[in-house]
Amino acid sequence: MSVCKAMAVSQTPKSANNSANSGVGLLAPSFQPSLPLAIAFSGGADSTALLVACVRQWPGQVRAIHIHHGLQAAADGFASHCQALCEQLQVPLVLCKVNAKNEAGQSPEDAARKARYTALSEAVHSHPSLLGVKDIAVAQHADDQVETLLLALSRGAGLPGLASMPSKWMRDGLQWHRPLLGVPGLKLREYLTHAEVTWVEDPTNQDEQFTRNRIRAQLLPALERAFPQFRDTFSRSASHAAEAQEILNEVAVADLSSLMASGGLNIKALQQLSSARQSLVLRHWLKVDHQTTPSTVQMSELLSQIAACTTRGHQVRLKVGRGYALRDGQVLTWSDQG
Repeated sequence: MSVCKAMAVSQTPKSANNSANSGVGLLAPSFQPSLPLAIAFSGGADSTALLVACVRQWPGQVRAIHIHHGLQAAADGFASHCQALCEQLQVPLVLCKVNAKNEAGQSPEDAARKARYTALSEAVHSHPSLLGVKDIAVAQHADDQVETLLLALSRGAGLPGLASMPSKWMRDGLQWHRPLLGVPGLKLREYLTHAEVTWVEDPTNQDEQFTRNRIRAQLLPALERAFPQFRDTFSRSASHAAEAQEILNEVAVADLSSLMASGGLNIKALQQLSSARQSLVLRHWLKVDHQTTPSTVQMSELLSQIAACTTRGHQVRLKVGRGYALRDGQVLTWSDQG
């Protein structure tokens, strides 16, 4: 749950100081959002560069949303900085305070990310200052994309993980954008320095107990020395993975339509597919219909149990994701109760 309020900002927005070049070269050419546009604005260099570039590109059509996570002492200072800069740029600002504390078994980063995206969606759908907004832009850049891919590789992820972050996607009835995925983080800071715009540095970005910070501090410099074009080549690999996953999703949708039975999936029809296609359609079914994701071990055991369903008496009750896969006659069902 988030609490959002509009900050006092001039009602006559104008473009930023044009002493620097505009944001046209910074933003991806394919970034053509509907207007007005909302920017997720943390006050850090990345989102500040995105905000300034968009203000210059679409003066008077940009709104900012700052999420106050309340997780560190510096959070109030971040909010004050965002308000001051938005007043300078004359951009309407909405400040949202959220509870981003992680639950047992949940990483702090994941908890904060989920709270942030939920609050952004709620703000756009409900706050009067954001009336008419249908598109939101967030500021992940080329280095963030590399970090995401390396994290996926370190965890043995499949194609969905290797596809990393999309540049555009739908969520909660809104169109989301990442128009800076082709831009290195250093270039964003150079842009702001040239524009004479200040930003805040999150002290936790230097804490190497967080995996992303270790990748940023230790691996990216080494990659820069060994493979200077690694941002471009890694991005291409992520794009290839995303394209392949899109094709697999189409296969999964087609298979699922042929397998659907009352309350679940027809086991005999499922057994006619190869093991790889069984895994594909099962993962799709669990994700789309039941909003859960099985581990590799759980999927392997589920495939084994499906193969063993050759007699009426063979029962299935297997932990899968956050619930249970069950056999009901000739149908495989899923329940969060077991």
